[in-house]
Amino acid sequence: MNAQFKPSSVYPVLPNPNDVALHEIDVSDPRLLASGEWETYFKRLRDEDPVHYIEDSPFGPFWSVTRFEDILFVDRNHQLFSSEPVIVIGDRPEDMLLDMFIAMDPPKHDKQRQAVQGVVAPANLAQLEGLIRSRVEDILDNLPTDKEFNWVEEVSIELTARMLATLFGMPQEDRHKLIYWSDMATADPALTGGEADRDEVLQAMHECATYFSQLWLQRKEEIKAGNKSYDLISLLLSNDDTRDLIDRPMEFLGNLLLLIVGGNDTTRNSITGGIKFLNEFPKEYEKLRADHSLIPNMVSEIIRFQTPLAHMRRLATQDVELAGKTIKKGDKVVMWYVSGNRDERAIDTPDQFTIDRPNARHHLSFGFGVHRCMGNRLAEMQLRILWEEILQRFETIEVVGETEHVLSNFVKGYTKLPVQLHKK
Repeated sequence: MNAQFKPSSVYPVLPNPNDVALHEIDVSDPRLLASGEWETYFKRLRDEDPVHYIEDSPFGPFWSVTRFEDILFVDRNHQLFSSEPVIVIGDRPEDMLLDMFIAMDPPKHDKQRQAVQGVVAPANLAQLEGLIRSRVEDILDNLPTDKEFNWVEEVSIELTARMLATLFGMPQEDRHKLIYWSDMATADPALTGGEADRDEVLQAMHECATYFSQLWLQRKEEIKAGNKSYDLISLLLSNDDTRDLIDRPMEFLGNLLLLIVGGNDTTRNSITGGIKFLNEFPKEYEKLRADHSLIPNMVSEIIRFQTPLAHMRRLATQDVELAGKTIKKGDKVVMWYVSGNRDERAIDTPDQFTIDRPNARHHLSFGFGVHRCMGNRLAEMQLRILWEEILQRFETIEVVGETEHVLSNFVKGYTKLPVQLHKK
């Protein structure tokens, strides 16, 4: 059921960024993240043109904001930089004009976000911790220890799917539908440069809308009967601003997809990234095995180093001066979190994965301002529990083959990480 968007094993040759005229550098090319070439491209922009304009790209003209502090300025000033109508670099096709609260400005954004905020409130997270741990234990205890397997499929996707199904209050046997819908929603070529077929995307979105319409009506009857629960659908139904969401079909589907994608990509790709980075920086793995108390700090470092969502887009609401450039009203502005998290002006030795890094939570992966990631504490908790349980069972998890990546300029993710477990 899981959608696989595997780039070719042999990438078309990307030019050396230092051989490209500065004004021609196009960091919207999805091959950059998939091939690993993104680091050198963004470093040149940070050093030479940190607020960079490209006039001609497959996604139209846009500004790239690549330094940490400039990204903070854009993210924190929603009055100057609107999230409407979409937060990815591409524009939605006419047949998929969804509406979602991450792509809304206050006050409408605040009301809809508040409706579901309770699912990640501290009291609810405390209740979820035991459930997450039991699911992590079950997954890890059933992994093969005598052969190579794909960590992405067996662990990253499986744990994420189980938790998403729990948050939505849907049957566990349907959990992989959520991953498929999430993958399809973020792989539209017009939006992110992905490889999905447009007809398949539309079909998947129709299936998602139909499924959740049925679940919505079922949950509505349960609430009428006095059977209350604390899942996302029940929270939306119980809030005055969202109880009629099903009567606004594109907003209904848009907000559900937002919650699905938000719960999928950050956690799933950080679960994979952590294994990859510890193999690339073996001294950090030694440090971790010697001191398990480093896990919470390491979790923040994983999320910074991975940066699961590479960018967020805004539209300028008026002319704005930034880093000596004049951004005109109506211009598309793209905050490249993936670049800001490697900005040596804000982070010491940013290209080093350092699990005991001081102030490790000083990163951009969750965003800032009114749109800061709602589920950041849940993502951190899942990663913390996973690593606590991994270290109880395995001496090392060894990467034994080539990593395969999602083809996208938005999702910085994986489709394959071959590993071999080594038990204690």
